Amino acid sequence: MSRDILNTLLLGGMFLALFAVGELLYHTFRVKAELTRKFIHCGTGLLTLLFPVMLGNHWLVLLLCSTFAVILIVSLRSNLLQSINAIERKSMGSIAYPISVYCCYLAFDYFGQQYLFFYLPVLILAICDPIAALTGKTWPIGSYRIRSERKSLMGSGMFFLSAFLLSVGLSVALHHGFSTSLLIVHSLAVAAVSAFTEGISTKGSDNLTIPASVLLVMISTHFLLQHSYGH
Repeated sequence: MSRDILNTLLLGGMFLALFAVGELLYHTFRVKAELTRKFIHCGTGLLTLLFPVMLGNHWLVLLLCSTFAVILIVSLRSNLLQSINAIERKSMGSIAYPISVYCCYLAFDYFGQQYLFFYLPVLILAICDPIAALTGKTWPIGSYRIRSERKSLMGSGMFFLSAFLLSVGLSVALHHGFSTSLLIVHSLAVAAVSAFTEGISTKGSDNLTIPASVLLVMISTHFLLQHSYGH
């Protein structure tokens, strides 16, 4: 059995174990679904960081993402995985998430396997989105409604700040080669566009729109740089 296949099975087992921990927290320790959902959200985001390292074929990523999308759809229809699904609002987030991960992997693969194209959108979704949600609930300063959902300027502000710091830190850590001024401008653009996108997204669509907005800024920067260097 090839290494990629073994890694796919290993990753699949790790995701199932994470879901099992979430169910244990919800059913045995009576942790609220909003918290177990955020726990699994962050956990899956961190596990997917292994994809570019452990999987060298986008078809295997598609297999993993499709499998878990099917599991999540079945769980919604069968009233299973309450640690994810037992929330009052309607949400498509758990289904949108695997789609986003696969699209980020395709971007990583297409742009010469530059890790930033995968890690930045995935981590902003995994870290900044929960920060915004928990901050907004704790300090609902400047609260506003988008359709049926209540959000806050405080949550959006914390999303912006954490996304900016994450963009700067990852770009430096991955030696992306930005000049200092471009690094700041690029990170501000990533933070502003993704924070705005999070602020107007509802019903879990942010699991799709946040990574898409980050990729949009990154791809735009990539082509602008290519055009500049070409001249």
